Amino acid sequence: MPEPLVLVMAAFALLSVVLLVTALAAVRKRRWIGTSLALVLAVLFLALAALAATLSVAMQGYRALTREVVAAIVVTRPTGPERFMATFTFPDGRRELYELTGNALYVDAHIVKWHPRANILGLHTAYQLDRVSGRYDRLEDEQTKPRRMFTLARPTPVDMFQLARSLAFLGRVVDTEYGSATFISARGPAELELRVSTSGLLFRSVGPPAQGVSTAPARQR
Repeated sequence: MPEPLVLVMAAFALLSVVLLVTALAAVRKRRWIGTSLALVLAVLFLALAALAATLSVAMQGYRALTREVVAAIVVTRPTGPERFMATFTFPDGRRELYELTGNALYVDAHIVKWHPRANILGLHTAYQLDRVSGRYDRLEDEQTKPRRMFTLARPTPVDMFQLARSLAFLGRVVDTEYGSATFISARGPAELELRVSTSGLLFRSVGPPAQGVSTAPARQR
């Protein structure tokens, strides 16, 4: 079934076409007021169709969030003093391997919460994982020791955060936009669930990584 935003975009686009045809008919009959009105409405509906299309594209990088969901399965494995590997397996089957430094695994995300009135357009609270890095326990180490950070976000043509900021009237339908972060010790091997809820990110321990689990298919960063 098509997304509500796609249906809205199609409806506005169809209305703009109908109004353009009406405007052309009015031109032939030399009804200038009718022509002007039809053209103005056609441009308005065309702009609304373009906005619906932009919102639909911007939301492609975000996953709908209505309850606590698993954003990734993460396996950590120490490789040396304050060094470890983290393998992320995402819901779509994609796997990524990151070589990190520090004592803990750190992940952050973007979360967009829409006003209830935007729900009728299919816009619900959604999240997008943003970055992964290592984290040192001591503040002094954070300031002086090397850190490695990688992006978890997949590229999209339009960024929802930037769109909400650039179009002021969207502030009336965006309830809030914020970042959320969580971290967990990576001193020993572990298998974790990275979960996200309407209150933010959290790790849940699944247990030690299963024997024989291979990280070879994952792309290393």
